[in-house]
Amino acid sequence: MLHPDRPLEPVTLTGRRVRLEPLDERHRPALATAIRDGELWTLPVTLVPHPDDLPRFLVDAGDAFAASRELAFATIDADSGTVVGSTRFMKIDRAHRRVEIGFTFIAASWQRSHVNTEAKFLMLRHAFEAWRCNRVELITDVLNARSRRAIERLGAQLEGVMRHHMVMRDGRIRDSALYGITAAEWPSVRATLERRIDTACAISP
Repeated sequence: MLHPDRPLEPVTLTGRRVRLEPLDERHRPALATAIRDGELWTLPVTLVPHPDDLPRFLVDAGDAFAASRELAFATIDADSGTVVGSTRFMKIDRAHRRVEIGFTFIAASWQRSHVNTEAKFLMLRHAFEAWRCNRVELITDVLNARSRRAIERLGAQLEGVMRHHMVMRDGRIRDSALYGITAAEWPSVRATLERRIDTACAISP
């Protein structure tokens, strides 16, 4: 459970085909390769770091973890051991038992695969069952249609649009779509995601 007086602890989340490891320096070369797969830093609706900026990215993630604000992961395909991206718990609010899942990016070759569904399942399960969160939030650029579809497939509910929420790297003032899943909704969401994971495992080679 998220405790207001205890420091955040690192945890590895292991599923059937995906593993989420606490992000650190050892992941940097493979993470750079994942980012180059699709030149993810060039996408205007995301904030993926350039591979050359990963040292600062890792330092910032470490500082946020030390302050118990965030817990960043390397997203790994368990069968091959390949680092395919990164994701994290953000804006951890212990008092209200609320957390955001965000800063997610996946190499182009691994998008629309089993990776995102199972990674999100592992994080949601940890948030609701280990941390006993009341709600989990997911926020994305209102223009990022692919991200919005992926979030909606998880079973998250659109709760509104935050206007002029962020300034993007190109100077565009971004509106952000806010989605949420509550603890009361989690059993139904979990059952749906488990069926999807079962199906993906059954049809995989």
